Amino acid sequence: MSQRAARPEQSRRHGAQILDHGVSFNLWAPTARSVELLEVGQPPRPMPRDSDGWCQLLSPTARVGTRYQFRINGELIVPDPASRFQPDDVGQPSEVIDTEALRDSVPYRSRPWPEAVIYELHVGTFTEEGTYSGVQSKLPYLRGLGITAIELMPLNDVPGRHN
Repeated sequence: MSQRAARPEQSRRHGAQILDHGVSFNLWAPTARSVELLEVGQPPRPMPRDSDGWCQLLSPTARVGTRYQFRINGELIVPDPASRFQPDDVGQPSEVIDTEALRDSVPYRSRPWPEAVIYELHVGTFTEEGTYSGVQSKLPYLRGLGITAIELMPLNDVPGRHN
């Protein structure tokens, strides 16, 4: 059994979990009457719910790069609240990414805590674009200010342009 085979302790992890035989999509929605997985390019699929309110579905067609959303109670379409990547905006489809591939891609060098200069920002209001790409374009500016770490404020879907 490989590292990506299902293990009991992983069966209740939020979000999309890449396994050897597909992607397991997990959403805790204890008050929802129904939850469907909307995988781009695939028909909607109902997600069975257990007695603890967890909705889970293994998709053999999903892989890294697959975009998806959830449909709650047949009408409300939402991105994955545990998504690690939403390339188009906070209200748009989530994308499956392989966090294991990112883990060791760049050696980590910690900075002594007393030297840290932390900048807290909200992605939706930090730049005119209000996107992760907009934040990325400002990284040289922040580095020039002496910022050594960025803390992203929580993302919550709210009315208006500045999500």
